[in-house]
Amino acid sequence: MAKAKTAYVCNECGADFVRWLGQCTECKAWNSLSEVRLGTSKSATVERRGFAGATQAKVQTLSEVDLEDLPRFSSTYQEFDRVLGGGIVPGSAILIGGSPGAGKSTLLLQTMCQLAASMNTLYVTGEESLQQVALRAQRLGLPTDKLRMLAETSVETICDLADREQPRVMVIDSIQVMHLADIQSAPGSVSQVRESAAYLTRYAKQKGVAIIMVGHVTKDGSLAGPKVLEHCIDASILLEGTADSRFRTLRGHKNRFGPANELGVFAMTGQGLREVSNPSAIFLQRGEEHGNGSVVMVIWEGTRPLLVELQALVDASQLANPRRVAVGTEATRLSMLLAVLHRHGGLHMSDQDVFVNVVGGVRVTETGADLALLLAIVSSFREQPLPRDLIVFGEVGLAGEIRPVQNGQARLNEAAKHGFTRAIVPAGNRPKDAIPGMEVIAVKNLQQALEAI
Repeated sequence: MAKAKTAYVCNECGADFVRWLGQCTECKAWNSLSEVRLGTSKSATVERRGFAGATQAKVQTLSEVDLEDLPRFSSTYQEFDRVLGGGIVPGSAILIGGSPGAGKSTLLLQTMCQLAASMNTLYVTGEESLQQVALRAQRLGLPTDKLRMLAETSVETICDLADREQPRVMVIDSIQVMHLADIQSAPGSVSQVRESAAYLTRYAKQKGVAIIMVGHVTKDGSLAGPKVLEHCIDASILLEGTADSRFRTLRGHKNRFGPANELGVFAMTGQGLREVSNPSAIFLQRGEEHGNGSVVMVIWEGTRPLLVELQALVDASQLANPRRVAVGTEATRLSMLLAVLHRHGGLHMSDQDVFVNVVGGVRVTETGADLALLLAIVSSFREQPLPRDLIVFGEVGLAGEIRPVQNGQARLNEAAKHGFTRAIVPAGNRPKDAIPGMEVIAVKNLQQALEAI
């Protein structure tokens, strides 16, 4: 009997080892190595191909490479196309992750039903039965007479049937339940997920079929499975949304055919997911009462500006260690900015609880929100409301200086379109030409920004 070969792969960085170790020597993560069965020695003689799916190796110069753009086709949703970089590329492997109930299957079912009207498509479901998928499509009012369905979990069987159906787009829901016959471990294990994704990626490259795989997420919100899974695919997209919010954000984390960190916004309704063409208008639905600690900032998401409201609450603490709570922003950066505010702004908050929240469930990762965060905190601390028509953005340095951010002119133009008439921005983002109807206050340091309000 042929002996099975095994290796140990780190779930965090994808490094592999010949034996188990308590700590990965590459990324220093503890207890992250999992056993992966590589198959039997008999199968080692089978011809192996890379993820690109090339059947014959050929050496050529860089100038001989064909630079013609890959022909894309639309997913029928502009927000989805935006995250993908302009549309779906034939032969690409796309991984969509998200927490349970976020709407991954709903979004893909809506997309496939629309695409089925103009091209061959195949929807492979491994977690749900065909009746469950049909009931969802009926509830959402989708056209069901064109979409081809398959309930199967064997990757080899799926690819054999796809050769007969000849689809241009194929959905695998989900990659965690798929399995290969050569791998002895159970579906969902590291080895099965890794090899199944690699098999499907090679098939996509060889046949020119765009394959969209659905992936689960772990407790911390990252995609489940080995890190090598994200290396072999072309695009990694995460569908985010809390249970108490009707909005879903589709964010690209990796994209070989377009910009990463692009954001698409959808609204969950009774008829499924509906794209939001103007997210700023949704996130700026402010109440009638304008209280302290509220300010609107302009953040840059992918290739467009986005207006969101930031709220802060400062209250006297009853604890020995005051609380620092940040929802939608980084808690460590909040602590750093409070230290800058104390050193260069003269405001002492070591005995105050500070709570910060980004309205609408948006997660802000860029540093352009620093100045807005500090001004909201000062507004709540002084019990002095900021003007309702004020817009703020800028990065705050440790020396108290206000640093410019990218695309300052585009941010100001977006704010002017939504009726804002006053802006506090870094001096480096002062517009060359005056913006009609908007007063722009350019500041160089934190002290000037505090005086401007």
